[in-house]
Amino acid sequence: MPTFLSDFSRRVRKGKHPQDDLDEDDGDDGAHSADSPSTSISTPSTPSKVRSLFQAPDLSRGRISMSSTPSSSREELNDRAGDRFIPSRMPSDVRANYNLIPKGGPSSPTRPRTLVAGDSDALKEQANRTFQELLTTELFSDSAVASSPSSKSASSSLLASPSRRQASSSRGSSIPSISTPPQTPTKRQRVFEYTSPSRSRVRDVASNSGLDSPHNEVYSMTPIKDESQRLLLSPRKTLRVVSKTPYKVLDAPDLADDFYLNLLDWSSTNLLGVGLGSCVYLWSAHTGKVIKLCELSLEDPITSLSWVQKGSTLAIGTNRGLVHIWDAERREHLRTMEGHTARIGTLAWSNSTLCTGSRDRSILLRDVRAPAQHHSRLSYHRQEVCGLKWSTHDSHTLASGGNDNKLYVWDTRGSSAAGGDGLIPLWKFHEHQAAVKALAWAPNTTNLLASGGGTQDKRLRFWNTLNGTLIQEIDTGSQVCNLTWSTNSNELLSTHGFSSTRAQNQVCIWNYPSLDQTATFSGHTHRVLYLAMSPDGQTVVTGAGDETLRFWKAFPPRKEDKRHDQLENMLGQIR
Repeated sequence: MPTFLSDFSRRVRKGKHPQDDLDEDDGDDGAHSADSPSTSISTPSTPSKVRSLFQAPDLSRGRISMSSTPSSSREELNDRAGDRFIPSRMPSDVRANYNLIPKGGPSSPTRPRTLVAGDSDALKEQANRTFQELLTTELFSDSAVASSPSSKSASSSLLASPSRRQASSSRGSSIPSISTPPQTPTKRQRVFEYTSPSRSRVRDVASNSGLDSPHNEVYSMTPIKDESQRLLLSPRKTLRVVSKTPYKVLDAPDLADDFYLNLLDWSSTNLLGVGLGSCVYLWSAHTGKVIKLCELSLEDPITSLSWVQKGSTLAIGTNRGLVHIWDAERREHLRTMEGHTARIGTLAWSNSTLCTGSRDRSILLRDVRAPAQHHSRLSYHRQEVCGLKWSTHDSHTLASGGNDNKLYVWDTRGSSAAGGDGLIPLWKFHEHQAAVKALAWAPNTTNLLASGGGTQDKRLRFWNTLNGTLIQEIDTGSQVCNLTWSTNSNELLSTHGFSSTRAQNQVCIWNYPSLDQTATFSGHTHRVLYLAMSPDGQTVVTGAGDETLRFWKAFPPRKEDKRHDQLENMLGQIR
């Protein structure tokens, strides 16, 4: 029988070392000429690109190279290189490798996907969660999953974002911390087993679970496990799709890029007020018209404004510490109130009581009906007061945040401190590590206060003001500028500025109490410093240093509004 030899075998039989082809390709003709002796000792320097195809030679000892004829070209060497794949026979732990897969790792190249404006982060999270459970069910046996209940939570913790892991740990979840990498088990086990359905196996299956069950694996017509089929066929929770593009964008020239100011507010009469430089402009949501309410002195620009809860009364704070009260419906200036020695960065109404916070570190409580300038002064903050919010469930509980990283809760009915006219704080919270401007009281839960910290803090914290305890917190990864609760759902909206990640200047919707992100909005090129919500609770408007106002459909309508719309549709069809 004829014997077929490869090129490599022929060279070996002729006494030629395979490394000589590499030397010949280098073009070193002097070392391997035809006149050279038959045997010579040399230590050539092989290029790294060619040497990487084979095992690196040992250059510490000499090598005997035989004289030979140079090869024709480098392409012949590449043609002779084999493409056989030799798999690794080293034992491995599939579960360990699976848990160590990083989120967003390398994937097969695909066509770039165009993001649709209606895509929701919650939909993506639900799809990822379903795929995670399906993959775990298919890869690992039921006994392995049952014996290690923490494997699912551990893998989910590894694949989750840092903010989600922080939120889970702060809520007291039972997810264990993985400090050491998983190790390969000492006993080698087969991950996949292929067997034919023998009679003994059928008898074993029949004796264990019985053939009367329609879910028995003997009757399965698909390679997918029964648990996976139930997971895929189970009904999914209906998630709300939020549009990620603003439906309206307005120019706001001279809108200040200052974190400590509050220049945007939406009234109960559907008028949007914005302070631009030394002027106040009103935008009507009904007609879309813009009017100028007032124009102050150029030396005294506007630093804050706020509408009364019900009505058309507008309070305007200035850089010199003055408060101007205006009737927007009649465009009439009612009065000017004094008391502060520095700019007024924040205002808050509670019926006829107006609360003002200033850079002079004091808070003044005023009754706009009384002739007195103020009736109480709160002087516990050590730096500028930049956040004020009255409770939505009573008219006497006030929350204040300052640039001193402090958050105070006040009961304005409390007794006065000895020797002064200031009230004593009901609670003092010192957990924030940056300025506390973002404050919001939950409208559907009593005694629940949300607060957000600045650039050095980046955290959302939720407080129980009944007993003064911290409920939970989450690291948002960016400066928290504003907060507002939805009046129609259990959701919270936050605006952000400086960030330690790529995602900056975002608007985020959080589901409470799970703190899952329902959606994130992007579009502003500067910090989103200003926020206001429409009277119906569906639309929010954001303002930033890029001098634009963007309107977002952030929250669902009220249930009463849904019933009213459905009734109108039914009556229209009957007609």
